[in-house]
Amino acid sequence: MAKSAKKKTAVRPPKKPARKPSGKSKKLRLPKVMAPPVDSNAVVLDRLFAVVESRRDADPTISHSARLLSRGPAKVAQKFGEEAVECLIEAVAGNRDALIAESADVLYHLLVLWVSSGVSPADVWAELIRREGISGIAEKAARAKPLVVRRQIGTSKIP
Repeated sequence: MAKSAKKKTAVRPPKKPARKPSGKSKKLRLPKVMAPPVDSNAVVLDRLFAVVESRRDADPTISHSARLLSRGPAKVAQKFGEEAVECLIEAVAGNRDALIAESADVLYHLLVLWVSSGVSPADVWAELIRREGISGIAEKAARAKPLVVRRQIGTSKIP
């Protein structure tokens, strides 16, 4: 018995035609470097809040939190706003590392604002729990209409 002389050939899918250069360069996407896993609950914010609160009566020359708090709620709110804008700029620029750093700054300054305004994290957590499971659209529609605040003559700043 003679063996068949035919060679077995592997079936290969047809090659894709080469793409013509369009003149546009593709942005190189590098894999994201994942940070090591961390405790992802609000405990770290509660601890930071306690530190900021403990600095309320500290010497403003040795504590940044004390210096911010000594300037009053309006200055603390202004600083929070500045940090929030910096965070937004980094987000729009796509600078992930700077966004992370600025986000930490925003959270810190938000906690300072809470201390300055007499708000506790528990108050905010309770509000978040109250809103849990409610559609954002429904929740916003259920809110009371904001009061109109009259501005002082000659100023465009929010009171």
